[in-house]
Amino acid sequence: MPRRPGSPLLRRTVDRRSLLMLAVGTAALLSGCGHPGDTPGPTPGAPAAVPPLPPVPGPHPGPNQVLSHGPTGATDRRIALTVDDGTAPDVVAGYVDFAQRTGIHLTFSPNGTYNRSWAPHAPVLRPLVATGQVQIINHTFTHRDLRKLGDADRRTELERNDDWVVTTFGVTTRPYYRPPFGFRTPAIDALAGELGYTRTVLWDGSFSDSETVTPEFLMGMARKYLQPGVINLGHANHPTILGLFDQVTDLIRQRRLTPVTLDEMFGTSRATG
Repeated sequence: MPRRPGSPLLRRTVDRRSLLMLAVGTAALLSGCGHPGDTPGPTPGAPAAVPPLPPVPGPHPGPNQVLSHGPTGATDRRIALTVDDGTAPDVVAGYVDFAQRTGIHLTFSPNGTYNRSWAPHAPVLRPLVATGQVQIINHTFTHRDLRKLGDADRRTELERNDDWVVTTFGVTTRPYYRPPFGFRTPAIDALAGELGYTRTVLWDGSFSDSETVTPEFLMGMARKYLQPGVINLGHANHPTILGLFDQVTDLIRQRRLTPVTLDEMFGTSRATG
């Protein structure tokens, strides 16, 4: 006896067919399959393609220039936020998240001896480096006082750290290096210049957080030093900064500052080194 169109059995048959067609269509969508010759279009809201990292250039030896302040002008409100060391994995993670979440431009000065803090974040940092949002400069491999080392060990400290950065993040640190503790001599700068580190980076502003400080103290330093042209020094060593990223961002906005990398501040490039 034939079933009427509205019968339960026919409805169940139609439902099964509909579900089967839906499943097949969904599977094709998820697998990226479509009709022959179809070209998938861009996904609305998808992030722009990340440019490839440039090939690592060789060193360009030359005379060394010491930098402690950026260019300023009537309308130039750029500031360079630099972050040293990396002894605390959670603080490194906080800074990386801060950069990814806000799009703020930062320059990191890590030591390869703290690889365990930095290497886990290479997949996030490499695209930020490629787009120019993040820069990585040389701070030596072990953070030893270069004044107490001979030339061979000084050379090793710089070259070993650059090798680590190239392996981990895909770019060279040249031409920038920051001597640990800011301790340097003309002889050290000259040796660095021979290796292609023609820019010694110091600072003229700081969170003064190389040791543990209170949130009130750190923000006091931020209010004092976050000004146009300043190269500001922070450290990825102690957790105080982790609760202050939003306050620092608000201060930067209130003062209409533009955070930039050292490349952006001084017109250099990872493509040339």
